[in-house]
Amino acid sequence: MLQLGIVTYNIAKDWDLPTILQKLEALGYGGVELRTTHRHGVEVGLSAEARREVRKRFADSPVELVGLGSAFEYQSADPAEVRKQVAETKEYVRLAHDVGAPGVKVRPNGIPKGEVADAVFRRIGEALHEVGEDAEGQGVEIRVEVHGAGTAEWPGFAKIIEYADHPNVGVCWNSNPQDVPKEGGSIATNFRLVAGKIRTVHLRDLTDEAYPWKELFALLTASGFDGYTLAEIPESADPDRVLRYFRALWLADQPAR
Repeated sequence: MLQLGIVTYNIAKDWDLPTILQKLEALGYGGVELRTTHRHGVEVGLSAEARREVRKRFADSPVELVGLGSAFEYQSADPAEVRKQVAETKEYVRLAHDVGAPGVKVRPNGIPKGEVADAVFRRIGEALHEVGEDAEGQGVEIRVEVHGAGTAEWPGFAKIIEYADHPNVGVCWNSNPQDVPKEGGSIATNFRLVAGKIRTVHLRDLTDEAYPWKELFALLTASGFDGYTLAEIPESADPDRVLRYFRALWLADQPAR
């Protein structure tokens, strides 16, 4: 059975952690991915005591900490920048370990101008292998969001995961327009490129009829995925109402059991 949660980007970006837990429990959401830089304040600068407090808050709540969401990326042509991103990812992984988050989301973010695409895919993959191996030692997954101009295209993204070549590097399916073939139709071919590696799913507006939500949920269910599908939707002046509607649409789109 698929599970429903949210990404705090952007619908809950202004909520502190107690508000997130209270609202999600009341609204029927089971989990949350905490996006860095938002008001909840779960960041690498937290003291050891503050990290323990975050862990305890989730332990005392029915709402699950699904993961931490970062914007670390490794496509730069500058080796020093790649090393900086890798080092900062490792710090964030230790935060995830301390607060009890099972995964950290990272991303590719496009192909630098003038670079050969495959060389960029390999560079990103090698960095992912390193951070994946490091995170494995902390009991934390690395989840790679399908993201960026050129790097969110299929099967290029699949090459990144192939170059990463580590069992602790998984995929955050991002429900992008690129998932749907230009001629329209099924997303199954692209889904199969990474089906066994999907760890989390980001959902967009479920009223978007250009995206085959029912097919996505059916493919996830058939593949044995029983993790979190997470609402990553814009902020609203009435977020509770929006999230109630989102949950109703999500339930309506689930495969018959």
